[in-house]
Amino acid sequence: MRKFLTAILAALTMIIFTGCGNSAEKPAEPKASAQVDAPADKILVAYFSCTGNTKKAAEEVAALLDADTFEIVPAQAYTPDDLNYNVEDCRANVEQKDSAARPEIKSKIENIAQYKAIVVAFPIWWGAEPRIIDTFVESYDLAGKVIVPVCTSGGSDIQTAEKNLQELCKGADVRSGKRLGITSTDEVKAWLDSLKL
Repeated sequence: MRKFLTAILAALTMIIFTGCGNSAEKPAEPKASAQVDAPADKILVAYFSCTGNTKKAAEEVAALLDADTFEIVPAQAYTPDDLNYNVEDCRANVEQKDSAARPEIKSKIENIAQYKAIVVAFPIWWGAEPRIIDTFVESYDLAGKVIVPVCTSGGSDIQTAEKNLQELCKGADVRSGKRLGITSTDEVKAWLDSLKL
């Protein structure tokens, strides 16, 4: 009887090990990747402001859009002397006269891919965007993104800056911009709504 039980146990053990061996030989099924790139669905308001006027306008836009904000901070801060436009060789004047000037920025946006639209806010210097804005837009791959320029200015319009950004933002959808600071919050909201960001 013991020999019979031993034979049965041996046979069962062989069946179990053979079954396991067969399943191990099957090719492994591909697993779905747990890490899928999130779609770009957020909005960013990136702004450069020396006197605080553009910062205020950018924060208003960000609040209306429920957007993230990023301050474009120069690696070398602008002093009041740098911004004294009455002095021919002040830093701002020298930069604006040189279309190749690219002032360095202190920090970068880590994950630009998460943003579907970027509002770029800046003051108008000599009828155009400050060169640090050119540095900013050339620092990222903006292809496929919506770019919306907004500016603050005592009298200049945004058309030249808008044209420059269309040339610099390769593959992006650069929309018509707007000068802020002379419009009511309701007007700004209506304009932003019309963009359908």
